Amino acid sequence: MDFNVKKLASGAGVFFTRAVQFTEEKLGQAEKTELDPHLENLITRADCTKNWTEKILRQTEVLLQPNPSARIEEFIYDKLDKKIPSRVTNAELLGQYMLDAAKEFGPGTPYGSTLITVGEYQRRLGGAEREFLQTSAMTFLTPLRNFLEGDWRTISKERRLLENRRLDLDICKARLKKAKLAEAKAALLSEEVDKAEHELRVAQTEFDRQAEVTRLLLEGISSTHLNHLRCLQDFAEAQATYYAQCHHYMHELQRELNRCANAAGAPHSTDVCPNPVSSAFLSGPSSPGPTVSSSSGQKPSSLTMEQTQLPVTGARRAKVLYDYDAHDASELSLLADELITVYTVPGMDPDWLVGERGNEKGKVPVTYLELLS
Repeated sequence: MDFNVKKLASGAGVFFTRAVQFTEEKLGQAEKTELDPHLENLITRADCTKNWTEKILRQTEVLLQPNPSARIEEFIYDKLDKKIPSRVTNAELLGQYMLDAAKEFGPGTPYGSTLITVGEYQRRLGGAEREFLQTSAMTFLTPLRNFLEGDWRTISKERRLLENRRLDLDICKARLKKAKLAEAKAALLSEEVDKAEHELRVAQTEFDRQAEVTRLLLEGISSTHLNHLRCLQDFAEAQATYYAQCHHYMHELQRELNRCANAAGAPHSTDVCPNPVSSAFLSGPSSPGPTVSSSSGQKPSSLTMEQTQLPVTGARRAKVLYDYDAHDASELSLLADELITVYTVPGMDPDWLVGERGNEKGKVPVTYLELLS
């Protein structure tokens, strides 16, 4: 017990002495040992990395989970080292509501069957979102948190230790200065000066050793940047995959709804709600020919023999963005990244083009193409 009391008292004395030195430095009443400029630059770079990592992490969490209550719940589960319960995405919930509603209205009715179709695709969108959230958390959020909770804590600990070593060094310098002044006035014996010089040498050695340890840790920030760079690329790739899946599902949903509408003799859905994404893949304005209406006033939705014999308009090259399987003999199957020639003919649905690959010819969806100049 006596030893612990003495140790506690000694620690309190060291803390008080350091506090006095720190205060006098802030007031300009004591000299301060400046760190090496290279080490100062490393510290500044590390602080910048930590601050921006925190901001990027927080905003990414908001992007992936806009609900603050859900984020707090996930944070609590993470701190308790418990598995976060599986949460249904909003799209999946909407899809389930639509499927339940279809049961009430009757799956055989036009409205009920449409609810089933849209509901199934909403569930697919929700599944894609769930996969995107899981991938982003694993490949992007987790490495950022590991840096802040692991590497940065170690760096911060060593930096605090370096600051204590610096204060101890400056305290020893001040003591030696006072001892030499007293010796000059014959108020102290030479052994007091020797003791102060010995303490200064020890403090300088400990400071230099700690400065080297801290420098090595701070130089590791470059490796952290490389790791975060790879994580950022993985995050962007996950986003691209997710949005491509969403685009694919929505295009397929439009095809299903258009097919159902044509089978029922209803007006083509694109007359009411044009495809909102097809124009995003056009690199320049197209030049469709005049629209030729059928006897019922609807736009033809398939490539007929008469259309293939009409004059072509705006022939150009196009790059295929995604694989596409033809649904009937009038369409042309596509492979991602291949180049084909496309053009339009009078009377064609604006969401489709005629594609040619050698001797093969057929309709291709505009949203699967990137038109080249």
